[in-house]
Amino acid sequence: MDQLCLCLFVATAALLLHTGACTDKTVTCGAHVHRLNCDSGVISVDTAFYGRADTDTCAGGKSPEEVANTACSHADALQELQSRCNGKKWCELNANVFLEDPCSGTFKYLETSYSCVPAIHRVVCEHSMAYLQCDAGKTIKVLGADFGRRDHVTCAFRREPALVQKIDCSKPVPIVAQMCDGKNRCKVRAAEMVVEESCANTSLYLEYAYTCN
Repeated sequence: MDQLCLCLFVATAALLLHTGACTDKTVTCGAHVHRLNCDSGVISVDTAFYGRADTDTCAGGKSPEEVANTACSHADALQELQSRCNGKKWCELNANVFLEDPCSGTFKYLETSYSCVPAIHRVVCEHSMAYLQCDAGKTIKVLGADFGRRDHVTCAFRREPALVQKIDCSKPVPIVAQMCDGKNRCKVRAAEMVVEESCANTSLYLEYAYTCN
């Protein structure tokens, strides 16, 4: 997996240093883990591509037939990556999130460009209340919100070990944006947002990020 930071010290360097803007590019071959990460700020996916646009990327060890189709792309790649990763400090997924194969027989790759943007990032344990609030005259813009579990340590204090073992049941929850976008302050209860058998007997939490505009 290649990860390139494209912050260029050219005429726009002053602006980049002022805003902290930096674009990362991650390319992952096949069904391997695709990881996006922000040391500061949260993820904002700019572009996403799943398929094949050239004969060189991720072509090592592949037959000519597997890399010949360079007009292969998944139509919903950007929407899928934004839904799963926006507003998070880190995000991991693989090509299995795409339910449809855009070109059978072609070896594909996932390429994402994303920025780490300043935001208010919070985690609220299940059955607690999430409070979103901006200064006077500003309104909430939710960048992303997920409910579930994706690690073993968050909201694990005094929990039985069995309740924090399953870490692959976190799902985007649009209700946070629906309830809070455009308001100066908002509260959301972190409970019953995901009703899935895969999350049974698991201690869950709400993770969200927002800006004040």
